[in-house]
Amino acid sequence: MAEEKNIPGVATEKESDEVLEEIRTQTKEVLKELLAVAKMKPGQILVVGCSSSEIGSYKIGSHSSETIGQTVYKALYEELKPLGIYLAAQCCEHLNRSLILEEEAAEKYGYEPVNVVPQLKAGGSFSTAAYHTLEHPVAVEHIKAHAGIDIGDTLIGMHMRDVAVRISSAAGAISDESGYLHFRIALNNKKTLRWVNPESF
Repeated sequence: MAEEKNIPGVATEKESDEVLEEIRTQTKEVLKELLAVAKMKPGQILVVGCSSSEIGSYKIGSHSSETIGQTVYKALYEELKPLGIYLAAQCCEHLNRSLILEEEAAEKYGYEPVNVVPQLKAGGSFSTAAYHTLEHPVAVEHIKAHAGIDIGDTLIGMHMRDVAVRISSAAGAISDESGYLHFRIALNNKKTLRWVNPESF
């Protein structure tokens, strides 16, 4: 039997059940805050970027944790699926911040699938969890999501519809026992266009 090799930048240790349960609880609290304000409808898309390294108190991209990625993704997915809201998982920059989402969502919005499968160090643990959880996962390069959650400064703005509005959160942080990680949640407001009389110049 071949000896399992350690991959640089991938966590080898596993978090305790207590730590994972705390992360799961905090993730659900953040989502509930967003849903309460955003009033999302069935068929809409929530984009989420998540750094498992940052949740574990490491520099982003330096300590990808399979268990943390799975915990955060499943906590979101099991709340959103019954609501009919699509969850789009943003990959890291190694895959050009492409997204993993349900094929049905891509077809609904006309997003063209691309041929890629995320891995722990090429896409990240969160998007890898998405790929292995969804019934019919596909990768797409761009979307225009109706709301978003950014856990660890993963830069989801490029996948938000105009105009993104930041929401203040009471939850404050998602963390393990060794530190605290800030996050941002956002929704979209319709554009407000103001007519300017050219004679006023």
